[in-house]
Amino acid sequence: MVEELKNKDIDKTLDDTKLENERETRVKKSSKNKKKKSPSKSEPKTPKNRTKNKKVLEEPEEITPPLSESLRKEEFVEYDEFEFSLREINSQGQEILIGPKRLTRFEKARITGARSLQISFGAPLMVKGDVNARSSISLAIEELEKKALPISIRRTLPNGIYQDIPIEWLKT
Repeated sequence: MVEELKNKDIDKTLDDTKLENERETRVKKSSKNKKKKSPSKSEPKTPKNRTKNKKVLEEPEEITPPLSESLRKEEFVEYDEFEFSLREINSQGQEILIGPKRLTRFEKARITGARSLQISFGAPLMVKGDVNARSSISLAIEELEKKALPISIRRTLPNGIYQDIPIEWLKT
């Protein structure tokens, strides 16, 4: 008997929510009909115009309920600032302590792009070659492959420790 009463109560609440949803959709439909846009008479009716008009009409309109005062207030969390200082790792010999033993594709792209920009602005070449027949990018790639550039890569860890690695130490 108790279970039957509970089921009836549940059915009533479900029916009530369905009615509320139907009312909301009716309100949405009526407000949608008011805002219909009719094409101007100067525009020729083409299939493109028709589809554009249909897309405009089919967009659902969202009704947002007013928020209560507690939801409108924003809370900002402040954290203590972390002291960040860079410290260099000194390696013994030609030992690479941070990162892979070869040049990453990102490092290659960065070096090639910067060097090709320098070459295009008239910087002297580090390798011998025909300048007029080749692009600045291909010249920069050749300089990188021959390790003719006096560049070192700085690899940094999140805790501030870094290592400056000359390009001669890395495999290309």
